Amino acid sequence: MSQLLVIGYVWPESLSTAAGSHMLSILHAFISQGWEITFASAAARNEQMDDLKSHNVTCVDIVLNSSSFDKFVEQLQPSVVLFDRFMTEEQFGWRVEKSCPQALRVLDTEDLFCLRHARQQAFKDTGLINPLLSPSLLFSELAQREVASILRCDLSLIVSEVELQLLTELFKVAPSLLQYYPLCFSPEAIAQTRPPLEDRDGFIAIGNYRHPPNWDAVRWLKEAIWPEIRLLLPGAQCRIYGAYTPPKATALHNPEQGFHIMGWASDARTVMQSARVNLAPLRFGAGLKGKLAEAMLCGTPSITTSIGAEGMAGNLSFAGAVSDCPFGIASEAVALHQDEEQWAVAQRNGYCIVRQRFDQQIHNRSLFNRITLLQGQLDDHRLQNFTGAMLRHHQHKSTQYMSQWIEVKNRLAEQLSDN
Repeated sequence: MSQLLVIGYVWPESLSTAAGSHMLSILHAFISQGWEITFASAAARNEQMDDLKSHNVTCVDIVLNSSSFDKFVEQLQPSVVLFDRFMTEEQFGWRVEKSCPQALRVLDTEDLFCLRHARQQAFKDTGLINPLLSPSLLFSELAQREVASILRCDLSLIVSEVELQLLTELFKVAPSLLQYYPLCFSPEAIAQTRPPLEDRDGFIAIGNYRHPPNWDAVRWLKEAIWPEIRLLLPGAQCRIYGAYTPPKATALHNPEQGFHIMGWASDARTVMQSARVNLAPLRFGAGLKGKLAEAMLCGTPSITTSIGAEGMAGNLSFAGAVSDCPFGIASEAVALHQDEEQWAVAQRNGYCIVRQRFDQQIHNRSLFNRITLLQGQLDDHRLQNFTGAMLRHHQHKSTQYMSQWIEVKNRLAEQLSDN
């Protein structure tokens, strides 16, 4: 039986983050193909993490900068190793290559960190949403690290077609190293019926507060957008859900203004499909937005910005409206909330997007065809990627020596403390 090793940056939390939901989707894809899966992470476990054991996934705690990982992976001998984000590949890539060189090395990018950080800095500098990014912002040290990690791997999973284009055209990454694998939903989830308009009420906003774009969106919603909505629709109510709610977010709770900070939602789909309109005023970010994909699945039209809508609809009509100014977002939101015909059209658009673009069966088939192809010609595939081989030679040597130095330093510190 084929063996997959996932090295997680964190333990997945599918009910708290889009990244966690995406990781669980990947795990289910391999499970459906009969693979044995081991999920290993150096992160601390927590109460919100998914119960991976219930999915027949073996969980292993590993240690950074320790040769104990070498023994673990050499004994496991996985067919495929999936690195959860580029920082994990930086830490463990050289160890995987040393201990099981014939394992297919796959990077799950989640989204391009370098693009998200460049947009965040551009917004801070200009106050504009989605401005043209200068080379000095895009060609950052973070971009060098992230693209280098992509080049060192045999394949990288990219969630957005916009990011695929950025990598191939701007950073000159060969398409043979990339695989489009967006947020996905099972056919069963797509086929479920959702509550009609008359059984819904109010607005919703949702997102993990540890993700900077989400906190910025909630703050902008409260300060600039919600007052406009209340002017147009007195008595309007908005419920904001999100994991890891900080005190600064709780302080925004104001029932008199119809602005309710609700905290973590144990079932995001239930609360999403109880609302008429989803508000996602994101001013920076990257990748695909899980809150928008979930809203489409739940039949809830969305109002978002050009950043939020990026990569979601492709050539299809968006499931709601897009605006980058507070009054535009507010007026579109109220129109969707009140106009039954406009709401129904937006809902149908969302269902169409989910069926045509986020069907798990379609993307799983493409992914495993690619994996099978690469496993059959892995040596030739790597010979075509000289830049990746060069980066592995130099970066892994420096990372290896640094890691080994840290391990010796930690061992000496333990010995001194024992004495």
